[in-house]
Amino acid sequence: MVVAAMVAFSLGACNPLNKMAKNAEGVTYTVTPDPLEMHGDTVALVIDGKIPPKFFNKKVIVHVRPFFESEGAVVKSFEPLTLVGENADADGVKINYEEGGKFQYEFKYPYEASMERGFLKADLEGEFKANKKQLYTATVADGTNITPYLVMSDEKPILGKDQFERVTHEVFNSEINYLINSSNVRSSELSDDDMKALFDTIKSKSGDTSYVFVELDVQAYASPDGELTLNENLADNRAKSAGNAVKSKLRKYKVNDGEESFYNLMGKGEDWDGFKAKMQASDIEDKDLIIRVLQMYDDPVKREAEIKNLSETYLEVKEQILPPLRRSQISLLMDKVGRSDEQIMMAVKNDPSVLSVEEMLYAAALTNDMNEKLNIYQATISHYPEDWRGHNNEGYVYFLQNKIVNAEQSFKNANSKSANNPVIMNNMGIVTRLKGDRRMAMDYYKKASGAGNEVNYNMGIVNIMDGNYNAAVANMSSYQTLNLALAQILDGKNDAAKSTIAASEDKDSAQAYYLKAIIGARTGDQDMVMQNLKMAIQKDGGLKTKAMKDVEFIDSDLSSL
Repeated sequence: MVVAAMVAFSLGACNPLNKMAKNAEGVTYTVTPDPLEMHGDTVALVIDGKIPPKFFNKKVIVHVRPFFESEGAVVKSFEPLTLVGENADADGVKINYEEGGKFQYEFKYPYEASMERGFLKADLEGEFKANKKQLYTATVADGTNITPYLVMSDEKPILGKDQFERVTHEVFNSEINYLINSSNVRSSELSDDDMKALFDTIKSKSGDTSYVFVELDVQAYASPDGELTLNENLADNRAKSAGNAVKSKLRKYKVNDGEESFYNLMGKGEDWDGFKAKMQASDIEDKDLIIRVLQMYDDPVKREAEIKNLSETYLEVKEQILPPLRRSQISLLMDKVGRSDEQIMMAVKNDPSVLSVEEMLYAAALTNDMNEKLNIYQATISHYPEDWRGHNNEGYVYFLQNKIVNAEQSFKNANSKSANNPVIMNNMGIVTRLKGDRRMAMDYYKKASGAGNEVNYNMGIVNIMDGNYNAAVANMSSYQTLNLALAQILDGKNDAAKSTIAASEDKDSAQAYYLKAIIGARTGDQDMVMQNLKMAIQKDGGLKTKAMKDVEFIDSDLSSL
């Protein structure tokens, strides 16, 4: 028995693990980051370890086993890193006995909810020959900062906009032609189809209260083949004669009778531009020469004389080109005035079939009642099933009512009417993100490019969730929201975040005060932390429990909350 005890004592005395266990606290660790941080649903970290001199026995193997502990329980264990003495027969990081050494362990893992408050620890287990011994358990980092999870689902859907115009402008054009050197309106001209159509329009619209006659515009011209002053007077007289011809019809049907401001009569003189255009379109043999003459001389008298010198060609010009230039161009401007808001809403309730699709879509904008909007969009779908906007806007309302399944089906129906429409792609991206598929949502948003700033903002939400905070700040910059402030905080732009919160519509919300408390913690302002946490908790009592666990405030004294 005495011999056996002596052997056991001898073996224990020779076991280097005992000495290493006594000195294991000399091994130091630095973790980056500390506290741990979650970005894009993942925690990534680097453990840098330092071994003191004359600690690591030359024949010992040490396994460094990191694990995460929360509330006394191990919630996650990680693959070990092996350190080996300089004479040990094993693979691993070599540690010199005399000088000590360093090791680095870099790894990442998916974040789990149980890791919000706890500790990253590391077990050191020594191995010498057949012996194993737990040398030390070190606490190496706190965990885990999950501030990115404060992102709010405030995505911005887009409506299919109506093209409703209460007042639409209509123009009816006609033309009167004249004989050379004459401003008299021939009866044959008044019976031409275009003039008959103009007179019929005046007759039919004069009794329609939805039409307003705005202006009669007459521009008259002379052909450039006479004395300049005569042609200028001739153009003025033609404007008057054409105006009088139409004025008689307007007076007959009591349209703007006696309102001289209604008439805009203008003589434009010789029509050299019209002459050049008709020459270019003609098949006259010397047309290129005549056009060069036009370009060579600014003086209309000189130009006319040079053209007339081309005797044979001038006969063709006289017969083909000049007669149509002796004219008055008549434009009757009218406004069609649509239904009033009251009339539209009355029709929506009593007989929506009388409304155009634009009026139906416009009607939905006249009410703030979401159920009434939904009814109008559904009536739009019933009467105009092929218009994608009715389906899309139905989905828009469903989304605002938090009926995501219904919204998605409506957006799919819209897409079947207008495939890959950017507005619909934005909205499909939103419901896809809410279902948890960020990658597919981003694909939809890319297809929605050009639909509006809403698309970029929605991309920014995905950027925050993916840990790409700089991109989130850039994408969300058109909106002063708490999500933008969150992205700025995560991107290290605390001053910008404070300004954004101050400008936000939600600046007095619990979330806003909580974000300002985080800014205080990150900038070392304890008063800012406490003042804003107290305000946040006043508005949302549940935030007290969150704050107590939040490692953002790990260095703050929250005992007075």
